[in-house]
Amino acid sequence: MSTVNERWSLGAKLALTCLPFVLVGLVLTGFTLWVSWQLDGGAAAVNEAGRLRMQAYRLAWTSVWDGEGLERRQMLQGFDRSIALLERGDVERPLFVPWDAEVRRDFSGMQSAWQRLRQMQEPGPLRPRPEQIDQATAELVARIDQLVSAVERHIARYTAVMHLLQISLLLLGLLAAAVLMVVGYRFVLEPVADLKQAVASLRGGDLAVRVEPATSDELGALAVGFNEMAERLQASYAGLEARVSHKTAELEDQRTRLQALYDISLLLSHTGNLQELAAGFCARLRHLARADAAALRWADVRQGQFVLLAGDGLPAGMASEEHCIRADECLCGHLADAPDTRVIPIRALPDARRRHCELAGWATVVALPIRAQDRLLAELNLFFAAQTDLSAPDRVLFETACSHLATAMESLRLQALEKEAAVAEERGLLARELHDSIAQSLASLHIQAQLMRRAMARDDRPRMSEVLAEIELGLQESHGDVRELLVHFRTRTNTEDIEAALQVTLSKFERQSGVPATLTVHGYGLPLPSDVQVQALHVVQEALSNVRKHAQATHVRLDVWKQPVWRFQVRDDGLGFNAPGGDAGSPDGDTHVGLHIMRERAQRMGARLELSTEPGQGTTMTLTLAQAAGASPPPRQPAV
Repeated sequence: MSTVNERWSLGAKLALTCLPFVLVGLVLTGFTLWVSWQLDGGAAAVNEAGRLRMQAYRLAWTSVWDGEGLERRQMLQGFDRSIALLERGDVERPLFVPWDAEVRRDFSGMQSAWQRLRQMQEPGPLRPRPEQIDQATAELVARIDQLVSAVERHIARYTAVMHLLQISLLLLGLLAAAVLMVVGYRFVLEPVADLKQAVASLRGGDLAVRVEPATSDELGALAVGFNEMAERLQASYAGLEARVSHKTAELEDQRTRLQALYDISLLLSHTGNLQELAAGFCARLRHLARADAAALRWADVRQGQFVLLAGDGLPAGMASEEHCIRADECLCGHLADAPDTRVIPIRALPDARRRHCELAGWATVVALPIRAQDRLLAELNLFFAAQTDLSAPDRVLFETACSHLATAMESLRLQALEKEAAVAEERGLLARELHDSIAQSLASLHIQAQLMRRAMARDDRPRMSEVLAEIELGLQESHGDVRELLVHFRTRTNTEDIEAALQVTLSKFERQSGVPATLTVHGYGLPLPSDVQVQALHVVQEALSNVRKHAQATHVRLDVWKQPVWRFQVRDDGLGFNAPGGDAGSPDGDTHVGLHIMRERAQRMGARLELSTEPGQGTTMTLTLAQAAGASPPPRQPAV
């Protein structure tokens, strides 16, 4: 059975299980059909024998009244045919006598009784008496009854066998059903249940589940296929987990690198000092590279040397001895062609350039140039105590960080240049202010001093008094120019709007001159750039200064239009003067230098300066900024 269980297919197992029951069923069914056939033949024989009994009675009756014997002869022939039919049987009906010794004896007895009766029915000289015929007929009927009883006993036995066969077929069907249930459970349901449980476990995530293939049939092959599928899924999942872990490690490494770059960028963007920048960058890149020490050296290309800006983890002696090294005298510091990143194995070098690194215990130096627009700014050195090589991602990361450092260093340099330029511009502005105001006043005083010296040489006291008065007036004007210059440099504009600075300027003008001033702002617009605000404010201050010095006005009005372009207008009701053509030139040469200053400032802004004046009608100064000077290009508005 174990061999069958292991080697035979599921169909063969089911066929082998069903075959005995089918064979037994066929035998029982065949035997049942045979018994049924025997029953049918016996029943037909009983019917035929009963018919003989009736024919015997009819024959006895006809022998009395049938004088000529015509009907009697027909009945005799029919009786003979019936006996012959019982003897030979008839398969087609079916009809046959179940022969045995008893039946043959009874049949022979019936034949003998029939022969005696038949002889009595034959025509002859001696005619039998009726009582003899009745006695022979009764004997024949008795023999027929014996034969029928014998046949019925056979039929009864066949009937019992038929019932037994029917019960056997029923029991065989029940047994076959039970066996098929057991075989189906053993060979089909149980393996299917195992497969179902394994599939459920696999669906639940248990990739190690396996099904033991107990047979080699279709279900066993299915179990083997399931195990192969589970193994492949497990291997695939394991490979996927490995890939996920690898990718997670890569992402974590990338995240660490990005975080390091972010920290370095944050340091570079929030540090405004070169030393702090260098020290912070050295410490962070050393930590990122897992180096034992780091050094950042500034490249002095003109002098051909490298100066140590910052170091992290360097031995004190090494930092002191390599504070300034000549280019190409050491492993670090190369100027020629601005070399790329270099990985230098120290112990493989025989020359004396490795002395400091070898004494410090370094085995490898990584030199990273820091360049801005192909211009070497510095060099970063990473020192390792073990033999080290840079991977491609590390190389890209370190070079990216160094490029950020180069940008920050260049930004600091540009900021320093901007500060120097701002200082130079302030100095130039101060020089122009001094030249345009105080210097000219001092020059005029110098001339007055010469006139005084000449008057004193002639002892011309009236002229001396006149010149002295002019000198005092010149000193007052110089003093006023100094104060005005201080006011100009102390006044600051608001980054949001120039209105507050203009209001402060008018307040100072009122205190200095005692002349009331009014500010009116027209329209709405975006604020001016800060540098334009400063220049426009200085022009307005110069115009007010000229009004204070020369106009002798009783009221001053300042109007500001924000749209369509910025426009500043200073109007007074003073003396006025002749200014042909309405230009902004000085009415009387170099005396009133403020107009020259205003013109220069207007040219610096790209603005237009207009002067409108008549003797006794006051003066109007209008400053119109260029379209680009404003924050936005609004539609043009007619002048007021």
